[in-house]
Amino acid sequence: MVVQFRLLGNVEAETDGNTIDLGHVRQRCVLAVLLVEANKVVHVDQLLDRVWMDRPPQRAHGTLYSYLSRLRRALSGADDVGIVRQQGGYLLHVDPMAVDLHRFQALVARARLTADDNHALRQFDEALGLWRGEPFAGLDTPWFNTSRTALHQARLAAERDRTDIALRRGQHSTLLSELSRAVAEQPLDERLAGQLMLALSRSGRQAEALEQYQRIRHRLADVLGVDPGADLQELHLRILHGDREFAASAVPAEAAGSGRTPRQLPPPPANFAGRVRELAALTDAVDQQVATGGGVAISAVGGMGGIGKTWLALRWAHDNLDRFPDGQLYVNLRGFEPAVEAMPPQVALRGFLDALGVPPGSVPADLEAQASMYRSLVSGRRMLIVLDNARDAEQVRPLLPGVPGCAVVVTSRQQLSGLVAVEGARPVTLDLLTAAEARELLASRLSDSRVLAEPTPVQGIVERCSGLPLALAIVAARAAAQPGFPLAALDRELAELQGSLDGFAGSGDPATDLRSVFSWSYRALGEPAARLFRLLGLHPGPEISVRAAASLAALPERQVRPILGELHRMQLLVERVPGRYTCHDLLRAYATELVESEPAQVRRAALHRMLDHYLHSACSADARLSPLRDQLVLPAAEAGVRPDSPSDNTQALAWFTEESPVLMRVVELAARHGFDRHVRQLAWALTTFLSRRGNWADLIAVQEGALAAAERDGDRAAQAQAHRDIVPAYSETGRFGLARMHLERALALLEELADRVGQAHTLLTLGWLSEKEGDQAVALRHDERALRLFRDNGHQAGEARALNALGWDHAMLGDHQQAVRHCQQAVALQRRLGDLTGEANSWDTLGFAHHHLGHYRWAARCYGRALKLNRELGHRYNEAETLRHLGDTRQALGDHEAAKRCWLRALRILTEIAHPEAQQLRDKLAAVQARVATRRSASNGVVAAWPRGRVTAVRWTAR
Repeated sequence: MVVQFRLLGNVEAETDGNTIDLGHVRQRCVLAVLLVEANKVVHVDQLLDRVWMDRPPQRAHGTLYSYLSRLRRALSGADDVGIVRQQGGYLLHVDPMAVDLHRFQALVARARLTADDNHALRQFDEALGLWRGEPFAGLDTPWFNTSRTALHQARLAAERDRTDIALRRGQHSTLLSELSRAVAEQPLDERLAGQLMLALSRSGRQAEALEQYQRIRHRLADVLGVDPGADLQELHLRILHGDREFAASAVPAEAAGSGRTPRQLPPPPANFAGRVRELAALTDAVDQQVATGGGVAISAVGGMGGIGKTWLALRWAHDNLDRFPDGQLYVNLRGFEPAVEAMPPQVALRGFLDALGVPPGSVPADLEAQASMYRSLVSGRRMLIVLDNARDAEQVRPLLPGVPGCAVVVTSRQQLSGLVAVEGARPVTLDLLTAAEARELLASRLSDSRVLAEPTPVQGIVERCSGLPLALAIVAARAAAQPGFPLAALDRELAELQGSLDGFAGSGDPATDLRSVFSWSYRALGEPAARLFRLLGLHPGPEISVRAAASLAALPERQVRPILGELHRMQLLVERVPGRYTCHDLLRAYATELVESEPAQVRRAALHRMLDHYLHSACSADARLSPLRDQLVLPAAEAGVRPDSPSDNTQALAWFTEESPVLMRVVELAARHGFDRHVRQLAWALTTFLSRRGNWADLIAVQEGALAAAERDGDRAAQAQAHRDIVPAYSETGRFGLARMHLERALALLEELADRVGQAHTLLTLGWLSEKEGDQAVALRHDERALRLFRDNGHQAGEARALNALGWDHAMLGDHQQAVRHCQQAVALQRRLGDLTGEANSWDTLGFAHHHLGHYRWAARCYGRALKLNRELGHRYNEAETLRHLGDTRQALGDHEAAKRCWLRALRILTEIAHPEAQQLRDKLAAVQARVATRRSASNGVVAAWPRGRVTAVRWTAR
């Protein structure tokens, strides 16, 4: 249901010919205020002031809330219309073209910009036809009365503009009666009097035209004591001298303007900071054109709203004025501005031709002819043309010079790939400022001393502005306006508003309000792209894949790709790598605000689809990493979900590596919105990958979340799973007491549930923990019990791992032959099952046993197989452990350089995953190096053989 709102007369709303009941006068006042400020936040105090002024009712806030509630109900069936609560006020989300007042303003603006008089007349007529009487009829408050007067003035101005065009088109005879009536109503309006004089003169009634002049001259003298203005006096003289057509003398087009040097550049940006690389790229484009004598130097400066494209273009232009002695042309093409259509190329061309000295009467009407004249005038001249805020390549092409000599700088929020491909433009894409550049920008707008005095708040401000120049400029302007205001207070305010754009609101100028600047790009989107951008406000970041976006929007992948492409071209998304998109933090905050306008059930359904996407994808990938792991039974995914399905271990590992930052945020998001099942199951699916990568902090975070969710649901099996899965992280970071507490709790729950296989897995982990605590005999007992339970319940994968654990126990207790027998059984079973993880562990244990039996070459072969498997599996901690063991064996074989290389590679991995054993290995390397130095010195330069080091290792039983 599409609603049309009317304010240019009685305040009304209509759908399909039916009038909507908007309630009593005061309630319609509230709606009218929100419609006037459509898609903008109106603060509660403003609403109260505009509706009641100094006569508010008792409990005015409560009354206002009840009016808003009734209006929401009245408009509940409308498409794309909603009253949304925002920070401190309310916003009416509506298509501006559905409100006659905004449609009037937009049509008038378009009419004034168009170069086609017939089209302009039609737009003026449509705009004026929207008026049905007094605006806001029946609403009587000071604010409405003031607004009504301003609208009347806007209507009169539109009528005068329309009359000018109609006179230019020769419609003087049809205008006479209307103009005569208007002059009688407004006898002191000189512009209106001039229009009537012109119409009379062109109708052959020169005497009446001259009489009209005398009448207004006398009125002005009697009432105001002034003479008519210069324009009216000149018109009078032309009529008096018989110059009926008032035509300018023709000037040969090719000669027009040849002596004029335009200087149209706006002032350079104050307090410019950074952008050294980008300024150099612009200079390089011009230098290359000069050096090669090639075509026109065109640079396309692109980037998101607020990134500083215009600042860069103007800074470079003013720094290089000496390169362009024949002048500079500048135009704001208004490609992305509120309530204004992009400037047609012919309007920009007419401005350029005027600046080049072409008389208005010599400007051809046809766009091609205008462009040809323009190219002829700039041919052979060294000029700079700055085309700011372009909508697309089609808007730019007619404004490009035809021959070398000139340089063109185009700025746009769009990726002007067409200019790059066809015209050879060099793209210059602006990225966010670095932290150093951001501090430099703040210092330039405040003062070095003020910035240096509060380094910590300045760092906070820089981080919260996320490197966006406009955000930094807005905050700096607020600080500069109050020099005694501590920056720490400003930093605290931004921190409290984290995730909101309220801290970056300007002072009434849309160009310095971040929300407004972002909205200009958003409003330029097609509806499918606008919908997806809103839904992206639900995504936690930092990146989203094509399939995840398709699931979020419930669209086929082939449909969502071009939509993402549109968002990318509009600089609302960045394609970090092919198929993966990211969004600036402040743009994400804007999308989050927009998505709140969607109905709650729509948001909930989209959130459910997104969580299902990541859950089903993660479980599919985990099944590739651990094919023998007891898999979860998942409910069917929501309709429209398109999960990823890695085909093998390598793809699964790559998927987890790419998505792990997203998955961590997704788990938090699921918990925050009450999707407890997703929290538990996502934590389960992440355990293998996080364990293999040694991401212990992340593993603890997701498992603690899973445990809390399981406790809320009363799911004892899930609680036991979370208790057991958190243990590797606690034990590997030296928190053995916490690890044991979780294992004992898991074992108790599994005994209550009579889950024998779960008990066996827990006993196996308990044996590993006992070994870490230094009690190998207890570890042996736990592992023997686990083996019995696995065998009794026919769980062969568990049986094989228990055999490896027992082999390790025997090796650590000195019975290396027994260790070899157990591990050989484990390897045979694991190979039959295809358990690569278990096989890698068993080969490592076999290598350890052979090493201590003195079978060093056998040990090296076993470690080599374990190393290959661990690398394929992406099990980084186990890879480091095997490298340590292999280094010990290489040392025992006398290959000291190979041993050192193994230890250094192991150290690099342990350092990267922040494992505490890294320091032990660092100490070992230092001690070995010291012994080598000592022996070299003692033998007078002859290096002695390295001693056989004691092998230390830790058995790993993770999946």
